[in-house]
Amino acid sequence: MSMIRIENISKSFGSLEVLKNVSLTIEKGERVVIIGESGGGKSVLLRSIDLLEKPEKGAIYIGEDEITRPKADLNNIRRRIGFVHQGFHLFSHLSVLENITLAPIKLLKMNKEQAEEKADKLLKMVGLESKKYSMPDVLSGGQKQRIAIVRSLIMEPEVMLFDEPTSALDPTMVGEVLATLRLLAKSGMTMVIVTHEMSFAREIATRVLYIDEKGIYEEGTPEEIFDNPKRKKTKDFIMRKKYLSYKIDSSSFDLMRLQGNIRDFASRYGIDDKKAYRLQLCSEELIYEMLNSIKDEAVDMLFELSFDEKEKSSLIKMISKGEKYNPFDELFDDEMVHLGITILKKTAKHIVYHYDDKKKENYFEIEIL
Repeated sequence: MSMIRIENISKSFGSLEVLKNVSLTIEKGERVVIIGESGGGKSVLLRSIDLLEKPEKGAIYIGEDEITRPKADLNNIRRRIGFVHQGFHLFSHLSVLENITLAPIKLLKMNKEQAEEKADKLLKMVGLESKKYSMPDVLSGGQKQRIAIVRSLIMEPEVMLFDEPTSALDPTMVGEVLATLRLLAKSGMTMVIVTHEMSFAREIATRVLYIDEKGIYEEGTPEEIFDNPKRKKTKDFIMRKKYLSYKIDSSSFDLMRLQGNIRDFASRYGIDDKKAYRLQLCSEELIYEMLNSIKDEAVDMLFELSFDEKEKSSLIKMISKGEKYNPFDELFDDEMVHLGITILKKTAKHIVYHYDDKKKENYFEIEIL
């Protein structure tokens, strides 16, 4: 028996049609990840499952119950569905324990002792048992989101919906929330997740949906979608998500912005902090080596970073217009002054350099494991 069945639903906001005749079946225990461009209808589809957005036409079933039927019991429906939003929506005047136990006591008529016992077990599962008497304002973003997940789980939902659960978090806190979702996946929970974390999506999903053109544009296994997408928009989206490009046209370029982009890129694909720092350091050193080599020419450089999820390797490519200069052929008196080049020489899987005499371009390709 399917856990969720969606039949030909459509949803518009004024004259803007977001979903058109969308159908989808999700089996018990499936982990369906929804990806796509911003504004493509991912969150609207997810919110429709919980009737936070009510479709104008079509039907939605949870198990055998049609939840879109007239006079459906919305309170009972929502008890069967856990929903974790981008924001945490914790009550600031209640402790962690009170936030978690409020709904089961009020809605399920669970006694206080039973509710607190269940809360303790769930808090231990997510590593936050020591925070149960804390107030929300002293928690980190990652801790707040884990509490929000526990608050849903204590209601014993049949399915969990997650709408960009890491988008409001600092990159350093993303991992702890994703670890909690991995625990839920191992438990067999049926999950539907909207996320921009492509590495995590590949790891956790049993099926991936790419949403575009008012519906499911392409679907398949993680391997099919991430390694061999069939349709153009899916291909373009996947390529962009694994690719960072940065144009440098001045010696006073915004290094902090580039470093932030590299850090976010690393976080998105599960690149650990040590490797992310190495990418930042090596990128900075290579860029400044080339900037220092430029004499009278205008600065014209293109920096690119890509990630191969299958091989778990990063590839730095850079094109720098100007006179021929290969820092990897240089013998430096003080290697500490050129630390990034030294690290690259010692740690890169391979380094490729060539110079195009006609275009006057230095070309670098550096693979880092």
